[in-house]
Amino acid sequence: MMPSNNPTAASAVVGEELEIGTGSTAALLKNLIMPVVLIAFATYLLIGIVTMRVPEGTAFPGPQFFPGLITAGLYLFAVLLIVSTIREHRAAAEARRVLTEELELILEEDEAAGADGSGSRTGRSVGVDWRSLAWIVGSFLVFSLTLQFLGWIVGSALLFWCVARGFGSTRPFFSLVVGLTVASLSYIAFDMMLGLSLPSGVLGWGF
Repeated sequence: MMPSNNPTAASAVVGEELEIGTGSTAALLKNLIMPVVLIAFATYLLIGIVTMRVPEGTAFPGPQFFPGLITAGLYLFAVLLIVSTIREHRAAAEARRVLTEELELILEEDEAAGADGSGSRTGRSVGVDWRSLAWIVGSFLVFSLTLQFLGWIVGSALLFWCVARGFGSTRPFFSLVVGLTVASLSYIAFDMMLGLSLPSGVLGWGF
């Protein structure tokens, strides 16, 4: 028995495939936000390292060593995230292709059996969360502009809080405490142990 040609069913399959494909592209862009932010922040640190004034005759490791390790780690982590995201995207594309072929076979079998085959199923598109993107990108921009005024501890703590908010954190007080802790420890490590002067800002601390 030859399956009947149902334009409505065929259009439904094509329409669903196009809609899912569009959602997949949006999901890919959304997953690339984090590595792009990491690369931007690593570049910001790299510029600071290159333009850092290091006294002549400074013994190893020096004030540039530890920030350099952090910058290299950020770049490496960002590259790994990008590779992982692209692999997942390709695997999802292959899965969609197989799913589309199976769906077409099911529709043909339904048509052959005299089923309706109207193809009312619709795909759910995945959009970019612009609010989260604004929180993340905006927080890095404000951090870079207000670092000298707010200082490293306050500025970094607020940056951590904003990024956590952008990624959907539901515990703002906990995020702020963690941000203050990490910022304070990094300030002590840079300023007291490595001799790298970080902006103290409104706190006016100096060691």
